[in-house]
Amino acid sequence: MPFDSPREARRTRVAVSQNDSVTWLTQEAYDRLKEEYDRLSGPGRIEIAKKIEAAREEGDLKENGGYHAAKDEQGKMEARIFHLRQILDSAKVGEAPRTEGVVGPGMTVTIRFVGDEDEVTFLLASREESGAPIDVYSPKSPLGAAINGKKIGDKATYSMPNGRSITVEVLEAVPYIGN
Repeated sequence: MPFDSPREARRTRVAVSQNDSVTWLTQEAYDRLKEEYDRLSGPGRIEIAKKIEAAREEGDLKENGGYHAAKDEQGKMEARIFHLRQILDSAKVGEAPRTEGVVGPGMTVTIRFVGDEDEVTFLLASREESGAPIDVYSPKSPLGAAINGKKIGDKATYSMPNGRSITVEVLEAVPYIGN
């Protein structure tokens, strides 16, 4: 989801709970997502319907680029409305419960790839936090799911899309405080 500014992205805290049935949102994030949902599902739908109707009046629909573009836009908007509804329906306003030293959503995590000296630090959070100043990994990603709930010093193995297994060691897990 795009943010109006990097500052807004840093202020907006979104994390998915351990059981994936709750989306934790700050009041600010909830209000912003609710406003977007209301705009898209109300005036947004009316506007796109008018675009489709205007393009339909131009004639032959098979070769009507404006009509096809408006229908594509409508499909993307409806998908966003559906996604927002899912987030809002499962939202809890507040901070996700977090314990320093235990990997979970809303935590800044540092891992090391076993057999390598490379360390990677990232935020484990919902993709709604994609404007964060550090990389964001979803708790539902293979790596995120493998390390969720692990403690400092624990190792976890996960499968990459190519089928190769990778083992990582958790070096640090601290609550994300933004910048």
